[in-house]
Amino acid sequence: MIIDKKQNSALYENLHPRFAKAFDFIHKTDFSTLADGKYVIENDDIFALVQEYHTKNKDLANLEAHRKYIDIQYIHSGTEIIGTATLEKQTIISNDLEKDVAFYEGDASFIKLESEMFAVFFPHDLHMPGIKLTQSIKVKKVVVKVGI
Repeated sequence: MIIDKKQNSALYENLHPRFAKAFDFIHKTDFSTLADGKYVIENDDIFALVQEYHTKNKDLANLEAHRKYIDIQYIHSGTEIIGTATLEKQTIISNDLEKDVAFYEGDASFIKLESEMFAVFFPHDLHMPGIKLTQSIKVKKVVVKVGI
């Protein structure tokens, strides 16, 4: 897992052959005018999911992980808390191979992501996004999915 500010993304571009293109999309796109939806960057190898939503209570969320894609979760506007844990002995709740998502029960540590920050979650990094800090607020997030 990586957590940092957008201005530091160049530090991580060499960690994966597709990271430079993924971060380039984050830097060059005006997300304030982009509607929610899926945006193809490089076929099925890199695509972005733009989402606008209200943060929620922690008890309404589960830890999740992905096997085929690395998540780069970039906060365009707003602030949220994200739960994190390393995949170890958590209890699996459900697994949807077609959608590349598995949900887990287990303990998590929590971090705050603010506007212009990103988190990178690899397949062994469980994450619980979209949690409210003190009250529910609107967040605009871009999740760039990078094929393994």
